[in-house]
Amino acid sequence: MTTTRYFEDFQLGDSWTSPPTPVSADEIMAFGRDYDPQPMHTDAARAADSPFGALVASGWHIAAISVRVFVQAGGYGKTPLVGLGIDELRWQRAVKAGDTLTFTREVAELRRSASNPSHGIVRTRVTARNQLGESVMTLITTGRVPVRPVVLEGAP
Repeated sequence: MTTTRYFEDFQLGDSWTSPPTPVSADEIMAFGRDYDPQPMHTDAARAADSPFGALVASGWHIAAISVRVFVQAGGYGKTPLVGLGIDELRWQRAVKAGDTLTFTREVAELRRSASNPSHGIVRTRVTARNQLGESVMTLITTGRVPVRPVVLEGAP
């Protein structure tokens, strides 16, 4: 989407699903080394002796992928979305190298900002599923988007 989306353009229940997104061992280890340097994320041999029995992605990595695929797909178009927070983040199942994830994002709440009426608050429910359809992560995001500007009659 290449157009600007305003608060008024969102509807409760609007949803979007990402294309299948593979997660590679190299990607898991690179993210792990940079942001979550635990052996289960950075070293396949040591990960084999972990409770997971294999190299697994950091949950933070999966959350970051959910943002990446949504932005790459143009989910908010040209709209500058300001993230305000994440609620109810749950990692339900380990993501292993070679898994393919699909992310679904659904508009769960819409309200005008009480502190800044030129913006609205959009809450979305995000679910990540692996290639077997199993939920691996859920979360609720809260973001701020601009409301449609008022155009005064006769204004240029």
